[in-house]
Amino acid sequence: MTDRPNKTLLATTERALAAAETFLAAARARFVARLAPDGAMAPERFTAEQLAGHAFAWMASYVEALRQLRNWAVRLDDGGMFGEAEALILEIAYGEYIAQLAGGIPMAQGEFARPQDFGLADEEVEPLRAGEAGALSAGLGPARVRLGTLLGESGGFGHIGIEDATLEMIRDQVRRFAARTVAPQAQGWHRRDELIPLPVIEELAGIGVFGMTIPEENGGLGLGKTAMATVSEELSRAYLGVGSLGTRSEIAGELIRLNGTTAQKERWLPAIASGAVLPTAVFTEPNTGSDLASLQTRAERDGGVYRVYGAKTWITHGARSDLMTLLARTDPTERGYRGLSMFLAEKPRGTEQDPFPAAGMSGTEIPVLGYRGMKEYEIAFDGFTMPADGLLGGVEGQGFKQLMATFESARIQTAARAVGVAQNALELGLAYAFERSQFDRKLIAFPRIAGKLALMATETMVARQLTYFAAREKDGDRRCDIEAGMAKLLAARVAWSNADNALQIHGGNGYALEYPISRVLCDARILNIFEGAAEIQAQVIARGLIAGRN
Repeated sequence: MTDRPNKTLLATTERALAAAETFLAAARARFVARLAPDGAMAPERFTAEQLAGHAFAWMASYVEALRQLRNWAVRLDDGGMFGEAEALILEIAYGEYIAQLAGGIPMAQGEFARPQDFGLADEEVEPLRAGEAGALSAGLGPARVRLGTLLGESGGFGHIGIEDATLEMIRDQVRRFAARTVAPQAQGWHRRDELIPLPVIEELAGIGVFGMTIPEENGGLGLGKTAMATVSEELSRAYLGVGSLGTRSEIAGELIRLNGTTAQKERWLPAIASGAVLPTAVFTEPNTGSDLASLQTRAERDGGVYRVYGAKTWITHGARSDLMTLLARTDPTERGYRGLSMFLAEKPRGTEQDPFPAAGMSGTEIPVLGYRGMKEYEIAFDGFTMPADGLLGGVEGQGFKQLMATFESARIQTAARAVGVAQNALELGLAYAFERSQFDRKLIAFPRIAGKLALMATETMVARQLTYFAAREKDGDRRCDIEAGMAKLLAARVAWSNADNALQIHGGNGYALEYPISRVLCDARILNIFEGAAEIQAQVIARGLIAGRN
C-alpha cells in the first residue's frame, strides 16, 4: 500500500474515516439506548454504565484523532511536504486504530473498549473489517519496518505541520535552549532530586515562557494556546520538570486574566509574566482527589483578612513559590461547589532549610518516583492570613466556576507535555536501537524493534496533531473541553506506552538509574493522573458527547 500515490492514500483514508464515523454513531445510539431505556436519561445511569461510557469516550477520541491526522496529511500534501515518512505514519495510524476500534482499544492495562460493550451487531462492526478500512489494517508489518528504517534518517519523524513562521521561530529557540541548558542536566537533577536551578528559571523567563499567553498590555507575549503547546512540548522533551514550570504560571495567569479585578491584574500578571513571581496551585486535599465539591479547607473572614484552616496535598513547587492560587470554602453551610472561593495568596519564598516560613502555614515534602525538579508537598494551614483583597474577582462563591474555566488550557498544556515526553522516549529508544548490537546485528535491524519504534513515532504524531487541534480550537475562542480531554487522554497513554517500549528496547540497561529512559518512564506515569485522571477525562468526554455538545 505504501507505494500508492499520496492522493490514493488520502482518498482511502477519507473513506476509512467515514466508516469509523458510522461505527461511532452506531455505538453512540446503542449507548444512549442503554442510558435511557424508557426514553428518560437519569444522571445516575452514567455511573452504572461507566465501563461503556468510558469505552465510548475512547472510541470517540480515536475517531477524532484519525480525523485530525488526516487533516494534517492533507495540509502537508497541499504544501508539498507529504513524503514517504508522513504517508507511512498516516497508513500505520489508520490501520492500527481502525483494527483497535473493531477489536478492542487499550484504555489501561487489562481494560479494553470493545464493540461488545455496546452490544453492537456484527454488521455494525463489519465496515471496519471489510473494504478499504479493513485493507488498511492488513499487512501493516512491512509498513512499520520501513518506517522504523526511516526513523534513523533526517525527517524520519515526519513534518509536524506547524504553518506559522512565528511558531517555528519560537519552537526552534526553545529547542536550542532545552538542548543546551536542560537536557544535559536533567538526569542529574532527577537522580539528586534537586530543584531546578534558579538561573534556568531566569533564562526561561527571559525567553518569555511564563508570559506566553498573558496579554501584552499585562507584560506578556500575548500569544495563543498553540504557542503554549509548542513550547511545553519542546521543554518537556528535554525534561518534564522544566516543561511543567510554565503550567503553574499558565493556570495562575488564566485565573487572573479571566476573573481578576483590575487591581489584581495590574499587580500580578506582569510579575508572573516576567518570572519575578512563581505561582503554585493549591487545590487538592488528602481525601478528595478529583472530588473538588468535597473540599474542607476553609477561609474565614476576619475584618480585612481571611484566615485559612485545613490541609492541602500534592502542591507542586509549593515551597519556592511566591503566590498561591488557593481554593477554599468560604461558606460552611454550602457543602457543594457553590461554597468555594479562589484566593490569590502571597507567601514568602521558602528555602530547603525552611520551606514554609509563613506564620500559620507548615508543610512536608512528598518523596516521589519521578516528576521531580519542583518537588511535591503537603501543606497545613492553621490561621494563615490573607488580605481580603486577595479574593479573586472580589466575590465569594465563584471559585469552582473560575477554576473550571482554566481546565481546557491546563489539559491542552498537559497533553503537550505528554507529547514531549513521548518524543523523548522515542528518541532514546531509537538511539539505543542504533547503538546496541546483538547477534552481530544492530537492534534496529530486528523487525519487532523497528516495528515498536514505528508505532511509537506514529502515535506520537497522532497525539501531537490532536493536541494542536485542541489548542487551535481554544485560540479560536471555541469551547473545547471535549477536545482538550481527548488530547490529554490519548497523549498521556502514548507517553507511557512509548516510555515502556523504549525501556524494553534498552533491555536490562533501561532499568539502571544511569540511563535516562528510567527517568522518563517515571515521569511518564504521572501524566495519566494529574490535571484530571484518565478516568475523569473519559467521563467528561462521554458526558459531553452524549449531551449533544458535538
